[in-house]
Amino acid sequence: MSYFVYILKSQSAEKYYTGISANPELRLSYHNTTEKGFTSRYRPWEIVFTKEYPSKEIAHQAELKIKNWKNRSMIERVISGEIQV
Repeated sequence: MSYFVYILKSQSAEKYYTGISANPELRLSYHNTTEKGFTSRYRPWEIVFTKEYPSKEIAHQAELKIKNWKNRSMIERVISGEIQV
């Protein structure tokens, strides 16, 4: 089964959220309706980046790489395609 790294951007604040899922559209729906943590404070969200990986483990490694940067400009470079993960 393939997994995706996805990056969401808040439409109400200058925030990004990175995650992994087998179905990013379904996760987006969850973040915009059900989830009660970080993403609930900055709704609505939109998907601004997805990349498919052949396994959950590889997708998780890419997600951690992005999250460890903790840097908006690096995330925006991933979204624009300037940096590959």
